[in-house]
Amino acid sequence: MKSSDLAALLNEPACTHNLKSKSGCARPTPGATAGGCTFDGAQIALLPIADVAHIVHGPSGCAGSSWDNRGTRSSGPTLFKIGMTTDLSEQDVIMGRGEKRLFHAVKQAIDRYSPAAVFVYSTCVTALIGDDLEAVCKAATQRWNVPVIPVDAAGFYGNKNLGNRLAGEAMIKYVVGGSEPEPAPVDPARPSLRVHDINLIGEYNIAGELWHTLPLFDELGLRVLCALSGDARFREVQTMHRAEATMVVCSRAMLNVARKLQESYGIPWFEGSFYGIGDVSSALRDFARLLDDAELSARTEALIAREEARLAMELAPWRERLRGKRVLLYTGGVKSWSIVAALQDLGMHVVATGTKKSTEEDKARIKALMGEDAKMIEDGNARQLLNLAREYQADILIAGGRNQYTALKARLPFLDVNQEREHGYAGYQGMLTLARQLTRALENPVWEAVRRPAPWHALPSPSNGRGVGGDSEIAHPLPSPANGRGIEGEGRLEVRHG
Repeated sequence: MKSSDLAALLNEPACTHNLKSKSGCARPTPGATAGGCTFDGAQIALLPIADVAHIVHGPSGCAGSSWDNRGTRSSGPTLFKIGMTTDLSEQDVIMGRGEKRLFHAVKQAIDRYSPAAVFVYSTCVTALIGDDLEAVCKAATQRWNVPVIPVDAAGFYGNKNLGNRLAGEAMIKYVVGGSEPEPAPVDPARPSLRVHDINLIGEYNIAGELWHTLPLFDELGLRVLCALSGDARFREVQTMHRAEATMVVCSRAMLNVARKLQESYGIPWFEGSFYGIGDVSSALRDFARLLDDAELSARTEALIAREEARLAMELAPWRERLRGKRVLLYTGGVKSWSIVAALQDLGMHVVATGTKKSTEEDKARIKALMGEDAKMIEDGNARQLLNLAREYQADILIAGGRNQYTALKARLPFLDVNQEREHGYAGYQGMLTLARQLTRALENPVWEAVRRPAPWHALPSPSNGRGVGGDSEIAHPLPSPANGRGIEGEGRLEVRHG
């Protein structure tokens, strides 16, 4: 990829903070892959497109290290779960056989799986040796009459956010506009209902969260043409240009897709969140506002009133048990504020939140929710997190899976909210799930057990300072077993050393 193209992607007009040095949208340092490289970001953004064959063009390690690590779910095809790579060796690099291996890999994927399309991801190695990804994909498309899409996002280009943008750029350039949507179905129960088509961008259906919101859209008469890319199909991405409104779901990294849909097809967009009761209601109202349909606005207000009333009743016992609990939240990006809103809805107090990969706007929202003196964690290692938990007397740590064992070693309750999670917390129903999981984590009886002193800590030392029967023996009295007798009838356990 040309340096001018990368520079254009970094200067995203829709992101008001992309030129600030401390922003999550700042220019990346090529080669600095901490937190994910460009290749990883592109793969994350597109892998949930379920009926596509995804081929990583490079050494097998590039695919093996990060394949399908976000817990996305599909309601149909599972082709995206099959890791495919050209598995380049040193001999392939030296002899210049990369393009030939890629061409044959595409043929094998098409012959064996009959995918709707093939996505080919470049890596550092293939970008450095100069393989012409676009030419190979074009030739393969003509040869087998199956769309073969190049995703030029070599890891050394920059960070994960840049990879998200490059993935979105590939969709705009090669996929969007390639097909027309089917006519909207008529609901026999509501034949006069006007159906509006919408897009969701940055929704990856982690733990099935998309399925919490789809029933709401169906009831309102909003048809989701494409959720880029949670539980998506290739043909759905092709029809995104026919939507009437777009929502960027908690992810500023793919703003370039929303902006270009607006510039090329006149589709208005907004950014919102599905975490927390207030944010879900705001997102539904924003759709009604953009679509400018009085009947839709009336249906939206009726649905919001019903769902908020229902949740107020169902959440009441959970709120009573969670009220006042102190939370240390360590995540990044938009979750640094969207999860805060959800926790505050439950009556919990967030003592500090992580801001790694968060933009200046994200930080402004944190201050609006938590106050100007909000404690923000830029980079929390294990020791720092434990010190903060002790300083602020946190009752629970909410973070990503990599911090789980830090919490367990400190005997601190833990809840995973990152991409590896097993439960979906988005939408109205997701709030109930979040409250239930938080309560289970906090009230698990294991915490009371592990925090009690070990039984032997309260036992007196032998009067002679030594064990029984020699210098290297230790004997500690133990509670008698159920049969009323000790071990070997004495109620004593002997541990001999040497």
